[in-house]
Amino acid sequence: MGTIKAEDFIESVADAFQYISYYHPKDFIQAMSAAYEKEESPAAKDAMKQILVNSRMSATGHRPVCQDTGIACAFVKVGMDATFEGGMTIQEMVDEGVRRAYTNEENPLRASVLMDPAGKRLNSKDNTPAVVHVEMVKGDKVEVTCAAKGGGSENKSKFVMLNPSDSIVDWVVETVPKMGAGWCPPGMLGIGVGGTAEKAMVLAKESLMDPIDMQELLKRGPSNKVEELRIEIYEAVNKLGIGAQGLGGVTTVLDVKIKDWPTHAASKPVAMIPNCAATRHIHFTLDGTGPAMLTPPSIEDWPDMEYEASADAKRVDMDNVTPEEVASWKPGDVLLLNGKILTGRDAAHKKIKDLLDSGEGLPEGLDFNNRFIYYVGPVDAVRDEAVGPAGPTTATRMDKFTEMMLDKTGLLGMIGKAERGDEAIEAIKKHESVYLMATGGAAYLVSKAIKNSRVVAFPELGMEAVYEFDVEDMPVTVAVDSSGESVHKTGPQVWKVKLAS
Repeated sequence: MGTIKAEDFIESVADAFQYISYYHPKDFIQAMSAAYEKEESPAAKDAMKQILVNSRMSATGHRPVCQDTGIACAFVKVGMDATFEGGMTIQEMVDEGVRRAYTNEENPLRASVLMDPAGKRLNSKDNTPAVVHVEMVKGDKVEVTCAAKGGGSENKSKFVMLNPSDSIVDWVVETVPKMGAGWCPPGMLGIGVGGTAEKAMVLAKESLMDPIDMQELLKRGPSNKVEELRIEIYEAVNKLGIGAQGLGGVTTVLDVKIKDWPTHAASKPVAMIPNCAATRHIHFTLDGTGPAMLTPPSIEDWPDMEYEASADAKRVDMDNVTPEEVASWKPGDVLLLNGKILTGRDAAHKKIKDLLDSGEGLPEGLDFNNRFIYYVGPVDAVRDEAVGPAGPTTATRMDKFTEMMLDKTGLLGMIGKAERGDEAIEAIKKHESVYLMATGGAAYLVSKAIKNSRVVAFPELGMEAVYEFDVEDMPVTVAVDSSGESVHKTGPQVWKVKLAS
């Protein structure tokens, strides 16, 4: 029986979080590639291609697949006979590993964890503390699963206490469309059934660590009730026609995972947590012989493809774009943006609102008039990068600020991820504005279109500061046009009918 040294544990965790920041699991790449090949929706197929190209670029460039490098989660199974050397708790060792991973100078990861969540919400600067689940098991080894969970998918987590006779499938089919596309489909659904409320949620999260094997399951057929339920939910959700990025299409989920636990006779707790297109997790075992050895995947595991926008894509000069030009854009149009755009997300919008409400006005040099804002919180740049991975964040979080921004600042348009809610769509229609969608899960690819970056306001907000990006052929899709028509409403409706027939 070997003794597990604290330094070996810490080094393994640090290596694991660096590894999953730029390597997708092989099973995910295979599943996404297969879904891409069978996809019939041009818009969804384009989004999938961006995700696959981005993944390959990240694997070769060792830079994050997504700008949201996630909240660090660890499932640690400790053998009852295992011994540790170093005097640190499991939480302390995981946190130190996370700290080293997220502050790595060669590949710094975005720190998104905020202390005092109900109060000042101050960034811890190193993405600690992690969320750690410890389980005691037989044996003398320690098994660790590390996962980086993005906020866009985590925010779509759902829980319900069903009656014992209620249908889980019916609840899932009713709930998934309400989640929107902010969780970046196509991905996975993790479902926990039974236990108590908190047990069901942990089961759902842990199920997402399992390998993607839905196609193998479909070929061999189910061998138990849980596998039957997995297939039924998988087929029912894909028939909804939501598709990649919510644009409408054949594939909404690549797999459905289920873990269950005995529950009270009066209860049927069900939790559902989606995993986005930035699926990031890895498993390793420590036995006292040293740190874990993580073998890099072969680049041959990725499809060899490059991304080029469609031939009918329109190049737009963002420095001279006019309301008349914006009014000519139609839902589904692919645009290639060139010139300067501003950025801003949750904290910046809140700060702008407070300044306008107080009568103080915007700081000198911050002018949104006839300009576009990109909802993004980028990763710090390294080496010769203008900016690190800089994919879009979920746009609906900015819906409550949209009327203010369009009415009070002269903003012309917005760029973000996934759909807009009715409140924002009404504001866009009222002001004859526009909302453009960038592909979530293609952050490194998008960053290559950003040639220069500078902070123009609120530097104290870190990654949530307002930047000015100078972009070159940045690909986006018109998601809500100036008349208020949304592709996230029309696309899934069309594909739901097609798939039903």
